[in-house]
Amino acid sequence: MTKIIETHCHLDYLKNESLDEILKKSSDQGIEKIITIAVEPDNFDAVMELANKYPQVYFSQGIHPHDAKLSTKEALETIESRVSEPKMLAVGEIGLDYHYDNSPRDVQKEVFREQLDIAIRNDKPVIIHSRDADEDMIEILNEKAPNLKRKGVIHSFTSGPKLAQTAIDLGFYLGFNGIITFKKAQEVRDIVELCPIERILTETDSPFLTPTPHRGKENAPYYLPFIVKKIAEIKNLPEQEVLDICYKNAIDLFRF
Repeated sequence: MTKIIETHCHLDYLKNESLDEILKKSSDQGIEKIITIAVEPDNFDAVMELANKYPQVYFSQGIHPHDAKLSTKEALETIESRVSEPKMLAVGEIGLDYHYDNSPRDVQKEVFREQLDIAIRNDKPVIIHSRDADEDMIEILNEKAPNLKRKGVIHSFTSGPKLAQTAIDLGFYLGFNGIITFKKAQEVRDIVELCPIERILTETDSPFLTPTPHRGKENAPYYLPFIVKKIAEIKNLPEQEVLDICYKNAIDLFRF
């Protein structure tokens, strides 16, 4: 029996189909629960409203490193004020991105730490974005993780084996999406092979990173089976085993 949890997507960004149609097609593929992710103060309300409208949709609140420069005291207070909302499952998407440097690195680190502290104070897991920032990410995780009871996930994992092993050793999960099906992503597939299946979460990051063979189309949660199939192939495991374990992983972390 297929039961899948979409642990990371951006439903408010999907444009090519109606949301009702996307959710129906996702349900038909066994997608039981979906977490739609906040990235900056202007979409805090949008993701919460979607979660409150649709029974299978849940949400996070957080400021992406690209938008760290937009962080304000009021925005951080809004995140903290919503942790008691029953469908707010995590603080995220937060982290560091030195690939684009859309926000100054010192600001990214400060805002990342502030949001980790919100999660620590309120016993919430975190959803982390990390790109080309392995050393600083390792330093901050080692600093904050001991106080973070429920840890979290480094989503869309594309970093090196040192960060992967550090995160796993600290109790974090790694999230994998359509990137693992890309021809030139062998290094990411190597991390899938390295990571215990008990530490893997399934995601699409839609509307981005559509898996092969649908590249060029807008991504959506209903493409998750392609990611599960690829994980099973890389790990040399039956697809049903991957489905069952990744489902349990998501339940254990997010406590729907």
